[in-house]
Amino acid sequence: MPDQEPPSADELLDIVDERDRVVGQARRADAMADRLRHRCVFVLVRDARGRVFVHRRTPQKIVFPSHYDMFVGGVVGAGESYDDAALREAREELGVTDLPMPEPLFSFLYETPEHTWWSRVYQVRCERPVAPQVEEIAWHAFLTEEELTRRLPEWEWVPDGAEAYRRLLEWRRERLAP
Repeated sequence: MPDQEPPSADELLDIVDERDRVVGQARRADAMADRLRHRCVFVLVRDARGRVFVHRRTPQKIVFPSHYDMFVGGVVGAGESYDDAALREAREELGVTDLPMPEPLFSFLYETPEHTWWSRVYQVRCERPVAPQVEEIAWHAFLTEEELTRRLPEWEWVPDGAEAYRRLLEWRRERLAP
């Protein structure tokens, strides 16, 4: 029913300050409604051929419903580490239980007038067949980076994922610079 909050709305999150230090806790729904800064993970998933997992979120998602994303991930639960959240979210959303530990790449503070969260970006290779969580993912495919780049201006992307991807490309360029 539209007036009922999804079960994840009651999930307890750590609230953090501008330096990513825990300053309290709040329900996910309250953190979103009151723009309380919390933590989030983004995991870029590649298959054995190096293609990127891309998906469209379900219309029931609390944040950015029906948008496309090139990351799996989500909020970090209260008391949970970024690394544990990255592995949990990737396994849940991909439907792969024996996924290796995602590799942390960098962190950044995502802030808009509506949202604010500390974000950690990861990457992982998934060589197993995926069985995405139907509650989270309405459509999915593995795309080459060239295909993904062509789709960027065409599809409606989650804004935080698009920002994380922009920063990932910048991070890669900086690491390749002489």
